[in-house]
Amino acid sequence: MTDDGLVDSLMNAVSATPDDVPLRLHLAELLVERGRGAEAVPHLAQVLSREPGHERAQSLMLRALGGGPAVPVVGPTSAPPAAVPGAPAEPEFDWARADAELGDVVPPMFVEAESEDGDAFPAEVERSTLRLADVGGMAEVKERLEVSFLMPMRNPELRRAYGKSLRGGLLLYGPPGCGKTYIARAVAGELGAAFISVALSDVLDMWLGQSERNIHELFVAARQAAPCVLFLDEVDALALKRSQQRGAGRNTVNQLLHELDGVDDQNEGVFVLAATNHPWDVDEALRRPGRLDRMLAVLPPDLEAREAIFRHHLANRPIANIDPMALARATDGYTGADIAHICETAAEYAMVDSARSGTVRLIGQADVVRAIAEVSSSAGPWLETARAVVEFANASGQYDELKAYLKSRRLL
Repeated sequence: MTDDGLVDSLMNAVSATPDDVPLRLHLAELLVERGRGAEAVPHLAQVLSREPGHERAQSLMLRALGGGPAVPVVGPTSAPPAAVPGAPAEPEFDWARADAELGDVVPPMFVEAESEDGDAFPAEVERSTLRLADVGGMAEVKERLEVSFLMPMRNPELRRAYGKSLRGGLLLYGPPGCGKTYIARAVAGELGAAFISVALSDVLDMWLGQSERNIHELFVAARQAAPCVLFLDEVDALALKRSQQRGAGRNTVNQLLHELDGVDDQNEGVFVLAATNHPWDVDEALRRPGRLDRMLAVLPPDLEAREAIFRHHLANRPIANIDPMALARATDGYTGADIAHICETAAEYAMVDSARSGTVRLIGQADVVRAIAEVSSSAGPWLETARAVVEFANASGQYDELKAYLKSRRLL
């Protein structure tokens, strides 16, 4: 068997048994020895994520990244390596020839927009591979989703016996960066349903009546793809209280309400999930029974979720001796987006240090702790606004879930 054949066989074996650490380590060593360090890095990162103190994996990672006694890392003051005398000049890449050879294989970089008289507004229907098991922690959120959507879908006979309809909607609210979109995709994946994500820019149009038409065509696409999860992001901008709007904005809200109502069970099998950072700005008619009649707070992740988020964002980076649980305890009140930013900042520290010292090193616990000290929680301003709403605008009890959270953090 040739060397390349051996590597290919090991790659197939690793794909079949991804948790076999010795096998993955052997593959990475062969790749490093053959000068294919870039391909070895993801395998070594997987080994180090399971066994952070693995000395052999750390040594191979340094070699894969170009480490060793003298690593030619180019820093801000380093000069580029000098050309070897007598070496042949590097041939210039022929872009025209590549375009001619691959023009039928590689898709075009840009596509022309449809004309005003063109086809109907396109709705991109996706198939999500996420599951609720991929969402760390958030047990209460998962339980509410199970009762509202998943259990009736999995038990059709029981659903019919109790007269439970597959219509309805759920409004997810909370501070930015807490995973509302991620959860919506997980619900679609759990149901095995189609997924259509709608942003403000997908709907609003400068021409009179076009925004209403876009909303109608999105619901038509969702009905045709049923069972389907239709996700309305930033719904407060799309359905702002009509008392605060004039003209075309009010018409857009009216059209959205009309589509949510449907006629003759048009929306059977269409699950409408909406997300907003400001539920108090959403038109109250949107939350009438039969529309977005249930609200669910998606708040900063709990301890278990924070640990899972740290593991996720550090898994494919060169790390050593990372304690994700200790990091999770140090980031109480941080959002998922904050934790992603912390991991990115820690990687920057290690990268800059490597460039300045000339020796590549792994990301350590100290880098992440330093990043935590630098990055503050972005949820603070939102929680201040939410506290005022809970104190003075919660007569109906719709924000009791948020109230309980604020009390648990001694913010109320």
